[in-house]
Amino acid sequence: QVQLVESGGGLVQAGGSLRLSCAASGRTSSIRVMGWFRQAPGKEREFVATINWSAGNTYAADSVKGRFNISRDNAKNTVYLEMNSLKPEDTAVYFCAAAQQYTYWTRRTTYAYWGQGTQVTVSS
Repeated sequence: QVQLVESGGGLVQAGGSLRLSCAASGRTSSIRVMGWFRQAPGKEREFVATINWSAGNTYAADSVKGRFNISRDNAKNTVYLEMNSLKPEDTAVYFCAAAQQYTYWTRRTTYAYWGQGTQVTVSS
């Protein structure tokens, strides 16, 4: 089992920045990929960004490319999501997730473990 705990959400004005953190514990040696997803009210949970836990290569959704950056600190078993130039449409609950396989990084079903989510609200 892997446990994930997110932190760092909050209220920010449009154009501002936030950094989300996700600390992993438990069987962290089984993690292959970590990802961030988000879910706005009335919408499906959508992919935001992902990172290969060992190699560090990343991939982000077109909607956040150039504004959001995913990174990790293996020593701390922590993944981060640096969010810049935030827009009101970025408002959502952000979830951290961990996968034990390397395929289909953008699919929710790839990820076996999920955090509880952290609210990000961007005011206009």
